[in-house]
Amino acid sequence: MTRESLLAGIAVAILRLLFCTIRLKVDDDSIIKNDMSGKSIILCFWHNRILGITVSFLRRYPKQRKGVTVLTSPSKDGEILAQIMAGFRMGAIRGSSSRRGSQAMRELVRAVEQGIDIAVTPDGPRGPCYKLGPGVVFLAQTTGTRILPLHAKFSRCVRLKSWDRFIIPLPFSTISIKVGEPISVPSELTAEEFEKVRLDLENTLKNEAD
Repeated sequence: MTRESLLAGIAVAILRLLFCTIRLKVDDDSIIKNDMSGKSIILCFWHNRILGITVSFLRRYPKQRKGVTVLTSPSKDGEILAQIMAGFRMGAIRGSSSRRGSQAMRELVRAVEQGIDIAVTPDGPRGPCYKLGPGVVFLAQTTGTRILPLHAKFSRCVRLKSWDRFIIPLPFSTISIKVGEPISVPSELTAEEFEKVRLDLENTLKNEAD
């Protein structure tokens, strides 16, 4: 067993215990929960809210959908995250803007073609915090897949001293999830139009961040 596998296994066990104590509130304005089209969506949320969104996935992800694949960094930390996600029945595609970027994009497109939902943290894996990179908009534009903004707020939590102040909910706290309206990105955009879509999505996510 590798170091990454060991750490991931320990993390999954601890998180499962923690998640059992969490109270979850969901405000869902989207149509995705009743969508029977079989088309994939892009779940978009800030990197520091991964644990909050994971709780929501485990309890409220619609059973008729085909599963979620998470875009993670090709680094060792990304490997640990990928194995943690596997422990919660989620797939992973490894890549970033600096490493395996084009290969990861091809794998994401294939997943979309299979109807699998894609989870993206657009300010990850190294920030800047709350700065939305263009990749998520490009993926939506290329594939015609809708972007679903997700927000998570925590009643009680600890924030790590990492670049994104990663949030860990405390036992017996409440996580409030807000699901925004799906966003469609036209296949043809000027550079200015593309930037407007990117900025609008960034502001949508920022407005719910604390």
